Amino acid sequence: MKILLDTHIFLWFISGDSRLPADIRDAIRNTDNEVYLSVVSVWESIIKHQLGKLPLPEPPETYLPKQRDLHQILSLAIDEKSVAQLAQLPPLHRDPFDRILICQALQNELAIATVDAAIRSYSVSFI
Repeated sequence: MKILLDTHIFLWFISGDSRLPADIRDAIRNTDNEVYLSVVSVWESIIKHQLGKLPLPEPPETYLPKQRDLHQILSLAIDEKSVAQLAQLPPLHRDPFDRILICQALQNELAIATVDAAIRSYSVSFI
């Protein structure tokens, strides 16, 4: 399975947060799966950190890639085809970071790991 982590799922996973559902944690750990973190999630996390809404033990620009590598999670770049998907995406959710994650999942045939009900309202695969 190819999985795209929503930002909160990645943060919960790397911090051992008890809110992370066991089935998602197990899917991330399963070496048969390809697990991705979008650069959009890194971007979102850096902004939240700068606003004081996301405390991290190290600067986010070094901490997040280090954790991604440590957990063997692949980086997913933003490409023009994914951005173009926005034109077809219904306006069910206003968060621009989540909307581009949905587009990346559609474009790259990835299942999204999330507990966000707004994201789950879209026609995309989920775990």
